[in-house]
Amino acid sequence: MPTSIDNLQADWYQNYATYTEDYQSGRSSFIPNLLPQTAVQFSVYQTLEILYKRLGNETLRRALDPAETIESPARIYPDGSWLKRSNMVGVNVRTIGSFWKIISYTLTLPASHDSIHFLPIWEPGVVGSLYGMVSWQINPEFFDVELARFVPALDSVEKQLKVVTNLLHATGRTVGMDVIPHTDRFSEMVLTCPSLFEWVQRDEKGGNPATLIDHSNLVYRYAEEAIWQFLKFSGAADGTPLTFTKDAFFAADPTMAGGTSLTDEQRQRILFGYPHDYGGRLIRRLALIRHLTAQGLETLPMTMAPPYRGLHIDPNDFVLDDFGQVWYQYAFDKPQAMSRVFGPLARYRFYDSKDSNQNWELDFDRPNVPAWNYICRNVRDCQQKYSFDFMRGDMAHVQLRPEGVPAIRDEFYDPLLAIKKYVQASGVPHYAFFAETFLAPPDTMGYGNELDHLEAIEADSTLGDLQSMVVGSATFKRQFSAYIDYLKTCRFAPNFTVMSADKDDPRFDEFYRMGNLFRYFTALFLTDMPSYVGLGFEVRNLHEQRGLNEEYTKLYVFQIEDDRQPDKVTHGPFIWGQNADQFAAIGRMRVFAESIWLDIVGKETRWLVAPRADSMGKADYLVWTHTEPTGYVFAVSMTGKLPKKVVGIMDGEVVFEEEGCRVYRLS
Repeated sequence: MPTSIDNLQADWYQNYATYTEDYQSGRSSFIPNLLPQTAVQFSVYQTLEILYKRLGNETLRRALDPAETIESPARIYPDGSWLKRSNMVGVNVRTIGSFWKIISYTLTLPASHDSIHFLPIWEPGVVGSLYGMVSWQINPEFFDVELARFVPALDSVEKQLKVVTNLLHATGRTVGMDVIPHTDRFSEMVLTCPSLFEWVQRDEKGGNPATLIDHSNLVYRYAEEAIWQFLKFSGAADGTPLTFTKDAFFAADPTMAGGTSLTDEQRQRILFGYPHDYGGRLIRRLALIRHLTAQGLETLPMTMAPPYRGLHIDPNDFVLDDFGQVWYQYAFDKPQAMSRVFGPLARYRFYDSKDSNQNWELDFDRPNVPAWNYICRNVRDCQQKYSFDFMRGDMAHVQLRPEGVPAIRDEFYDPLLAIKKYVQASGVPHYAFFAETFLAPPDTMGYGNELDHLEAIEADSTLGDLQSMVVGSATFKRQFSAYIDYLKTCRFAPNFTVMSADKDDPRFDEFYRMGNLFRYFTALFLTDMPSYVGLGFEVRNLHEQRGLNEEYTKLYVFQIEDDRQPDKVTHGPFIWGQNADQFAAIGRMRVFAESIWLDIVGKETRWLVAPRADSMGKADYLVWTHTEPTGYVFAVSMTGKLPKKVVGIMDGEVVFEEEGCRVYRLS
């Protein structure tokens, strides 16, 4: 008889004392049979009581003090290579409402899920996209009102984030942040540091605003002059006397100006106001945007995939926002298969261009050093304040050089590599780099070979694209087989990704209508390959028919409430899945894994039936054990059915069996 959510809930409440006691006493690393949708509804008192009994009074007291720092379990490592065998869980905080609720959610996760990745934590801009950061402020919507009422000292979102990373460290987990090499088109960073971004000028005054009249290197200077005019006319938002010069205000890198320029924080306060005056800062920013666009000045939007550059305005494609502002859309002059323009976003100007950008060519021998220093410095500051252990490098596949990865690379080869090195050099050698790349063929997502690029940027692990294929398909088998080779031959480790937040989207339902237990079992028990799974997978509906928008975590990356975009608009909170059978099966895997984890964790795989690159259907199931004998053999089917006799098993007792998943103990 199929399991139901109601039955699971009834079992949980009936056995609450037993399940929580196993966790609190340390007999279990998680609370079994606790649904995620139940956990995130725990009161602050309920969660703290459980943690008090698990961690003890002194550890909990220290963790709840934002002035204290609970050291990371990864601090013992000399570099970021520990990430190559980590089982990561990605959390879109917007789906659960606050940083604090991550702690309640992780009560449902066993210790085998040893890393938690936060999707972007920054204050968002246009359409509320988490990836369109508008400032270096922490997103205020992730503040937990109930936590502040219960612990009055935690009266800011910054203090609450520090406490959450403390508690995750205290429970044995590492914590990752998103690092984004772009911002909102008119972010506070863009407006306080125009020289760090590419600017263009439209023919706003000539009567043809859909025409670019200037995209040269020097347009940012016109933007600086216009912003300075605005500042002189409006006055400083924080009341600071404007006794400095325009050049002093816009000197974006104090380290290159003899220390005479203003700090990042001072400039933003002068131009927009105090950090927690969200309404006042927004009003100032909107007024400044209107002032700039009236002169045709705007940043060049970010692009993805070759050819990256060479843009024009599409005169027939524009958006009128809620403030009456017209936004023209850009298009490639010579688009290729994966070319995309992200209209709401602007990428940092990491390099100067050749011939003042007449032919849209970058000069990689002329890095815009202040831009590199600026983003490195700000990421380092965030890492140190909140003790993050690794970064997910957004759009790490970007490799802009048409000739591919150069044979000789300097310190300005890639900004994400520079950030990793900068943070490590600041006293955090274990800081690791999880790269958002998809292991695509050469010249697809970036110029050249993506494998070479991953090696060049010293990524510790990469997301990969197994989540983008139907389990058992020829492409899945071929790619999985390649991943096994990469694991042995490359310095980075590809993830066995079960599902990411980007793939929990109605467009990708077909990937998760079958093979879900195969995905989770393989990710969990391949102990020498890292894995990644997004929050909510354990209860995700199969979606034989398209679900409501509110059932997909991807749609909460945005914050669209405009019914003119029916495929993206969301109304109300995230709706958790009701797939009780999948939750129960995954729960049984987790409980069994607990019983053998210390015997198998980190062990190198020895394949008995390995993934096959052919498409003849000969490899519908996989079998593996370990090079160092552990006494266990793992078998899993892509079709959901294993034969009674599994190749490679001579004599073994079945100690765990789920649909298409089996574990043997050897005699």
